[in-house]
Amino acid sequence: MNILMVASECFPFVKVGGLADVVGTLPKYLKKLGHNIKIILPKYRHIDGKKYNLQTLPFRLNVQVGKSAESFRVKYCTTEDRIEVYFIENMHFFNRDGIYSSSTGLDYVDNKERYIFFCRAVLESIKALMFRPDVIHCHDWQTGLIPAYLKTNLKNDGFFWNTSCAFTIHNIAYQGQFSAETVVEAGFSWSDFTPEKLEYYNNINFMKCAIAMADAVSTVSPTYAKEIKEFNGRGMEVVLNSRYDEVYGILNGIDYSYWDPFTDKTIAANYDKNNLNGKKLCKRDLQKLCGFKVNDSTYMFGCVSRLDNQKGFDIIVDALYSLKNYDMQFVILGSGDDTIKNRLKEAALSMPKKVAVFFDYNEKLAHKIYAGCDSYMMPSKFEPCGLSQMIALAYGTIPIVNRTGGLSDTIVYYNHFTKEGNGFVFNITYGENFVQTVLKSQKIFNDKQNWHTLMLNALNSNFSWDRSVLKYEKMYNDLTINKLKETIFVRS
Repeated sequence: MNILMVASECFPFVKVGGLADVVGTLPKYLKKLGHNIKIILPKYRHIDGKKYNLQTLPFRLNVQVGKSAESFRVKYCTTEDRIEVYFIENMHFFNRDGIYSSSTGLDYVDNKERYIFFCRAVLESIKALMFRPDVIHCHDWQTGLIPAYLKTNLKNDGFFWNTSCAFTIHNIAYQGQFSAETVVEAGFSWSDFTPEKLEYYNNINFMKCAIAMADAVSTVSPTYAKEIKEFNGRGMEVVLNSRYDEVYGILNGIDYSYWDPFTDKTIAANYDKNNLNGKKLCKRDLQKLCGFKVNDSTYMFGCVSRLDNQKGFDIIVDALYSLKNYDMQFVILGSGDDTIKNRLKEAALSMPKKVAVFFDYNEKLAHKIYAGCDSYMMPSKFEPCGLSQMIALAYGTIPIVNRTGGLSDTIVYYNHFTKEGNGFVFNITYGENFVQTVLKSQKIFNDKQNWHTLMLNALNSNFSWDRSVLKYEKMYNDLTINKLKETIFVRS
């Protein structure tokens, strides 16, 4: 099957959040199943052409954005897994310091035009490449107009006759909503500006377009699929429920060949479930790096995250002060909201022996935090899937999470009587308290036998892509079967 992945992020080329990890990993597992996979991304400024040996294809293409004809080139490289990755290069839209926003943290005012351009350029590029996808798999609002183009402007284009389109919601909080005049800028007909197609409360909402017009819709965990249809759809509940049984909830996975404490070269010592001694050395290394007192019996917490209110940083900051008199240490790595950053700085300045914060994202330090901490803080107010809790489990670091979305699907409260469970869970909705859950977890931490059992439970948790990829493959197969039936019906 020919499958085209379209996204605004993909690890290792460009990463803002978990979307990049999914788009960077899922294709490898699809290729193992025998599918022909290609990826297409914007060519942002910071993607190093020399590092990735990007080659420029010998043609220049144009697409219309409003009244402007935007010219672009296509660059490409082949990954170690022999997957072709293509990059849409346009200096006007993508030669910038940031991805979605400037250094001030404010979104670029022309993000609408940037991603209209990207969606149109993707469809023009695959024609030039003569790559006919059986499925175009689009990710998040930045690609949301592609399903709309396929069902409107391109519905009679023979090149896409056998092409289906899937759309995955990674975070429904970000939707890409713009004024009605976007119809003209994007090149649609006003006849398609209807509630069934493009119109959303007299605006255009890129995500709504995709949900309404893609052949299949998925999101990144079973619980999140249920939540966004029932109460957490950020206004998309009606649209999602109009195709209730067509929304797939497929849990993300992690790549255990990359997140493996037994082979990880970035951490102080390697370890696995058969020999955990290396984890103590990783903890001591991290304590030294943070400027903390080196002490095996001190309960140490980590967090690697985008600094966003969604991630529950108000809860984390309050907890830092509430727990300052306990034998605990905290290390946080992240980038994002300046208000959160300043509050974390203040906490670190007032408690330098207990709190360390790092704001320039560092992949090596992230690995050290996952390996060196005892527990991992993830009190997200909502969490479509979450990869950090899975990574923490892979390193024997125990997640403490809010019961929401993918966190509900992956973390089971540890029962010290039955010895079952792999973490600690509280529920904001029911008024349960993060600090109280931390203190309960500390009692288990101080019981070394119970803690050892809990660590083994974590290390034995399995959230490999090997399972999830089969569900994506089924979704693709369903689409191709439906497309075949549709084609037979039309031609008959």
